[in-house]
Amino acid sequence: MSETSDPETGFLEQLGQRVRTMRALRGMSRKVLAKVSGISERYIAQLESGKGNVSIVLLRRVSNAMGAHLEDLIPSTEPVPDWAVIRDLVRKATSAQIAQAKDVLAGGSTSAHRKMSFSGIALIGLRGAGKSTLGKMLAKKIGWSFVELNKEIEAQNGLSVAEIIALYGQEGFRRMEQAALGQLLARKELMVLATGGGIVSEPLTFDLILSSFYTIWLKAKPEEHMARVRGQGDLRPMADDRSAMAELRTILVSREPLYARASAVVDTAGLNVNDAASRLVDAVAPVLHDEARMFARG
Repeated sequence: MSETSDPETGFLEQLGQRVRTMRALRGMSRKVLAKVSGISERYIAQLESGKGNVSIVLLRRVSNAMGAHLEDLIPSTEPVPDWAVIRDLVRKATSAQIAQAKDVLAGGSTSAHRKMSFSGIALIGLRGAGKSTLGKMLAKKIGWSFVELNKEIEAQNGLSVAEIIALYGQEGFRRMEQAALGQLLARKELMVLATGGGIVSEPLTFDLILSSFYTIWLKAKPEEHMARVRGQGDLRPMADDRSAMAELRTILVSREPLYARASAVVDTAGLNVNDAASRLVDAVAPVLHDEARMFARG
């Protein structure tokens, strides 16, 4: 936001940035978002550039005049009792208080889960990072099972990922993703898990990944991601998009802070498959050592 911007212009710029970031987190091009939302691609472009409909600004003026928050004026399909009180308490809470509240809302299981449950190694990153290829090699090397979360979702629902999204949308897919992850964790067996690139866009599911697995971000250059995806003959969700490379860079930039929450990073840039697999094995060595030590104690 520029220093010369008035508050309302700045608000629209921030709104556009948030829309752009959320779209990228979900791996959606403008064309795809326009098709799914039924809104013109031109309007979405205007919105993201900070030139959204002035009606939102007028609504903001109304909320400010009443000393309310903008979201208070937007009807909720599932109203939460005392939501306004909860929201204001969270805004004033310390990090420790928020962590405690989060544990309570999770049924008091988060802390216990972190201490008692270890489900293995999860690989995160963009499509083309090598999660499936390197994950299979790692699982074979250490003798654990290998699971691709997307294939687990398809098996549990009898539909392909594309069919699920077409029928139930992104929200429906994320619900099924979380359910599939829960069923995997219920098996209580060590595994190497390859996740979908967009799993970081769903906070609850990603937090469950982070708390249940030693998580590794497989990182590469944007050009390498694109080359590998093209090699797989798959450009979802950027098919037929002339700006596919620009979209991929935007997605990567928006997701990097979330991918960076992983326990470790393995940069595969410029490496062949065997060298990348070797680097991944080195990255998990401390985890395997800790598991062996705990097993010996038991």
